[in-house]
Amino acid sequence: MNKPSDNPADPFKKALAEATRVMADNPELTVTFSVDPPGMSNDSVRLPQVSRRMSREEVLLARGTADAMALRHKHHNEATANRYAPQGAMARDLMQAMEVARCEAIGARDMPGTATNIDATIANDARRKGYGEISNASDAPLATAAGYLIRHLATGRPLPAEAANVMELWRGFIEDRCGETLENLDATLRDQKAFSRLARQLIDDLGYGDQLGDDPDEMDDQADDDSTSDEEDQPDSTGDADDDDEEDSEASPERSQEEQQDASQAQVEMDDTGDMDEAEEQELPEGEAPIEPPAPAPHSDADPLYAVFTTEYDEEIPAEELAEPQELERLRAYLDQQLEPLKGAVSRLANKLQRRLQAQQNRSWEFDLEEGTLDAGRLARVVANPTTPLSFKREKDTEFRDTIVTLLLDNSGSMRGRPISIAAICADVLARTLERCGVKVEILGFTTRAWKGGRSREDWLAQGRPQQPGRLNDLRHIIYKSADAPWRRVRDNLGLMMKEGLLKENIDGEALEWAHKRMVNRPEARKILMVISDGAPVDDSTLSVNPANYLEKHLRDVIAMVEKRRAVELLAIGIGHDVTRYYDRAVTITDVEQLAGAMTEQLASLFDTDPRARARVMGIRRVS
Repeated sequence: MNKPSDNPADPFKKALAEATRVMADNPELTVTFSVDPPGMSNDSVRLPQVSRRMSREEVLLARGTADAMALRHKHHNEATANRYAPQGAMARDLMQAMEVARCEAIGARDMPGTATNIDATIANDARRKGYGEISNASDAPLATAAGYLIRHLATGRPLPAEAANVMELWRGFIEDRCGETLENLDATLRDQKAFSRLARQLIDDLGYGDQLGDDPDEMDDQADDDSTSDEEDQPDSTGDADDDDEEDSEASPERSQEEQQDASQAQVEMDDTGDMDEAEEQELPEGEAPIEPPAPAPHSDADPLYAVFTTEYDEEIPAEELAEPQELERLRAYLDQQLEPLKGAVSRLANKLQRRLQAQQNRSWEFDLEEGTLDAGRLARVVANPTTPLSFKREKDTEFRDTIVTLLLDNSGSMRGRPISIAAICADVLARTLERCGVKVEILGFTTRAWKGGRSREDWLAQGRPQQPGRLNDLRHIIYKSADAPWRRVRDNLGLMMKEGLLKENIDGEALEWAHKRMVNRPEARKILMVISDGAPVDDSTLSVNPANYLEKHLRDVIAMVEKRRAVELLAIGIGHDVTRYYDRAVTITDVEQLAGAMTEQLASLFDTDPRARARVMGIRRVS
């Protein structure tokens, strides 16, 4: 029988957790309370801690945060948000603030009690940020003001004083620019797609249209028009066959890809025949065969059929070249500030890892040798008989002295916010810890240079949209810390992950192959590669013109290649994403807060000299 809790706040927290699940319409939602900043990821919500005192401020803040997150969980669709997400930093901030206001406004209309609770949260946040003391619009955040105004217009409720101050500083400007567009607010409030279109129009009205990027609706219309045009261009005699091909392609992407390759091979053979017809007119020297150009090397060692439209715009770049030193220093300070509450817990885990490693670095000696260092314990015997053999000793090498660890971090847009911050600070602490133990560390990141294809897609469009172009975006592979760089010289580089606009798409297969190639060329005897990711490979530009499993298949092929060659020990950590279906040695965590523990435990297990302990830890596939 469980002993009843003596904490008076526990019944309140239990009731609030149940109410949050009901409001979010998700009975499986995990609700926790923590001193860390509030946050949510997938099916978990982290609320502010409520102490035993249960002060009025603590209770209101917890209720307001719970209501806001539950409403967002219920009314916000992440796929729709990603579809309409702008490219520029300011435009994204505006879109996000207005979407938060939309979800909260729906709750205020349906359940007025939530509005009061959320008002307390808004007031607390505005008071903490000093919004009540701002007197110039240039000092007030426009995105925050726009979100406040959307909420005010949608609910008709007055805002807390400090928040109202920020809204009023920008209200005249926003209404002058966006008055006509705002008239459609009520009609779009409950439809996220319609509201996203309205929000993009508001952003354009405010003068940030250049940060929106391509209109996803126009791109769909253009793709439909092109498809219709292609069908009309085909002769009637082949129309039925084309329709059958399209149906087969939709039914089975893998089969479609194979048929495309067969057709391409047939075309190559036809071209070769045509070339030989022309060559017959020119007599070749007797006994000599025509010289054929060598076939181009495959782009991927793991899958020779994996294609890339162009590598001209790809880049492998040190982090310090993507920002000025002053900006890196500022971003690093911001990272440290954001994660101050987490540093203690991560540092304790790192110290635990260091103790485990250093415990294995205790000196051990081989005795009774014919050469080496004179053994002091044998001095009496040597004095008595200087010719006595086997009086020397030699220190044994530690098992992991000649080792390198590479951390490969997913820098995709879905990692934005707390996940990328925690990944950065964990990489920081682990790099320092391993370096103190004589283990070299490399930290790499992967993303793309642009949303929706970048210059690669522009070239593809200019060339008439050739079929099956392969990967269709510009890669950006970032070196935050090379293995030979001392940590003190590059610690600011991890601050780059906080830079607005850095995190975009993720093409995991090529990133993993890149990191693997860097490692196999290293001289260290043991090589460990840890991948940290929060989702499957996704690039809208590539997947829109290739089979739906194109990038995922390549990732599986690369993993199979790495694990088969065994030159590198590969393990992965998935944040809210089941990576165990890709990697043999993997762990999935349900909350980003568990990342530090998962990373340190997995690394510690690799260095554990007890094979049973290693097997026990590596056998844990999921941390819940």
